[in-house]
Order: sequence, then C-alpha cells, then structure tokens
Amino acid sequence: MATFVLVPGFWLGGWAWREVTGELRRRGHEVYPLTLTGVAERAHLAGPQVGLETHTTDITALIETEELRDVVLVGHSGGGMPVIQAADRMPDRIGTVVYVDSGPLPDGTSQFDTTPPEEQQRLRERIGDGHLLPPPAWDRAEDPENLAGLDDAALARLRRRATGQPLRAATDPVRRTGGRPVPTALVACTFPVEVVRTMIAEGHPFFAGLADAALHGLPTGHWPMLSEPKALADVLDTIARG
Repeated sequence: MATFVLVPGFWLGGWAWREVTGELRRRGHEVYPLTLTGVAERAHLAGPQVGLETHTTDITALIETEELRDVVLVGHSGGGMPVIQAADRMPDRIGTVVYVDSGPLPDGTSQFDTTPPEEQQRLRERIGDGHLLPPPAWDRAEDPENLAGLDDAALARLRRRATGQPLRAATDPVRRTGGRPVPTALVACTFPVEVVRTMIAEGHPFFAGLADAALHGLPTGHWPMLSEPKALADVLDTIARG
C-alpha cells in the first residue's frame, strides 16, 4: 500500500482531507493530512515571516521526521507550490507528485502571478498592511464554477473553518534547485482534461510542466475533497497503484 501526504490549498487545514483520508485508510494506505503553518489549528503561528519556504519546510520536516519514503505527495490548488519545492529538494523520498486542480508553476512564478492584475489590486486593497490573505465569501452565486458540487453543509463548514492564508505563500515565487524530477499526475476538476492536453501542447507556462504527467479528470468544483471525497480517493488510489 502507498504512503500519502496530503497538502491542502489556501485557507484550509488538514481537516479538509478528513473524508478522503478515511477512504484511503480503509483501503490500507498510510495517510498524513498536513496543516501548513499559520492556517487552521496552526493559525496562531501566522506572521509576516511565514511564506512559501515555511510551508515547504512543513512538508519536508514531516517526511523526514516520520521517515517516509516513496511518498505520494498530493498538493491541492495553492498547496501545489510548496509541494513543487519539497519534491525538488527531496526527490529520493517522493514516489509521485499529484496536483489536484493545481500544477507545477515555472521557476520564479508565484501564485499571485496567475491572477489577473485587477484581481491582484483588489486583493491588496482588502489586505492593506496586513500579512494574511482573507478567505473568500464562499458564496455560490459569486463563484459557481469553483464551488460546484458543494452542498449547503460543506459551504457552511468552509465559512466556519477557513482562516486567513499567510500572504507570502501567495506572493513568494517558486524556487527550484534543479533536483531530479519525479513522476507527476494531475487531477483536473475545473479544467476538462481535453483542455489541459491542449494547453500542454501549446506550451502554456502553467501546464508545460505536466507534459509527462498522468492526467485524470474529476469533473466538479475546485474543492473536490469536499464535493467528491470518495471519487477523489478513488483517483488517488488508482494513481498510487498505477
């Protein structure tokens, strides 16, 4: 059986993986859902110094402390960035990297760089002089595509439990050392797999790193661990056994 490390996207802690974790453990896998520094139950550790390097260390320290090997390292959304760096720095410990509605951003690119300039400006106005990126309103009417598949209970849980995200996790650029690449897979939710294949073929910078990846479609919103936990566990189980 496989060893999974599950890294959530922005504003969420390891709690978001609860149902996926249960499904994978029932199938015999070893699973470590991770909460990154400054978020959820670790929100008290947030500060202006917490950034992408901190979150990368969260991952590498867990793998080293638990003496994990051949890890299936899963990064959802913005959690894909520290996953990129962790896999780059310890390729001997990682069996496969799985991006869930995410991808391996090019060296020198930050999560903020993927956001249109007008949206960046709007977010910076909301943040002001602070160091936390506030969570969204989780309003289905405002964001129907990303919130697709989430019922009222899931949306209510997000509103209760989401916390501010350390801003530098979004603004720090990805830095790679050029370590040995590891096998990758993509679970595409809000982008159909056919669209992803086209963008890879066209050399789109946010998808170019997936040219050799195994592509899996899971049509739902941007938070599949909450909207389709069993289906996501099925895909992760397939990838691990692949």
